[in-house]
Amino acid sequence: MGWIALGLIGVAAAAALWLLGVARPLWSFIGAGLMLGATGYALQGRPDVPAHPVVAFARPIELDQGLIDLRGDMLGRFSGEAAYLTLADGMTRAGNPKAAVQVMLGGVAYARTNFVLWTWLGMAYAQHDGGMVSPAARLAFTRAMQLAPTQPGPPFFLGVALIQSGNFAAARPYWARALALTPPNVSYRAAIAVRLAILDKYLAAAKP
Repeated sequence: MGWIALGLIGVAAAAALWLLGVARPLWSFIGAGLMLGATGYALQGRPDVPAHPVVAFARPIELDQGLIDLRGDMLGRFSGEAAYLTLADGMTRAGNPKAAVQVMLGGVAYARTNFVLWTWLGMAYAQHDGGMVSPAARLAFTRAMQLAPTQPGPPFFLGVALIQSGNFAAARPYWARALALTPPNVSYRAAIAVRLAILDKYLAAAKP
């Protein structure tokens, strides 16, 4: 019954868009939101389970807003995939990194060649796995870099994940690669350059 209701909602939404005269360029964005809701239902919907009081997650996780803003500059804020990233952020902030991984897995299942979704799946796995770049996280980042070899986002965020795991030296080549891939006139180039310069100073100071 749940899937039938979901299908009826989709049909009703399409009819409403047509009747209201919503511009067709906006249909894909609205459709992405509906698909995101369907993904959440597929991952966590349990209509056969009786209702019960909601229990809050035990450990909320703070996210670096500066990094989220930089992600928007690098990977986009208003595309269909941005909805998946925002939902995954919410799950992480609520202290449920497993749900964040599930959201991103739903995203890459829907759009298997989208490098943005693969990039943030890598970040979600790293958060879920205790801040470590696990084999699953590494695989997701590698897939993102294969899909978009000229985009700076995947190597940059792999570098971020490595920094967060404490592996500073391993992060350096990825941030250098991200900077090399970023055109001189792009707004976020300075943010990458500053981070790389700070990392280089740290690595130089850490040498025996």
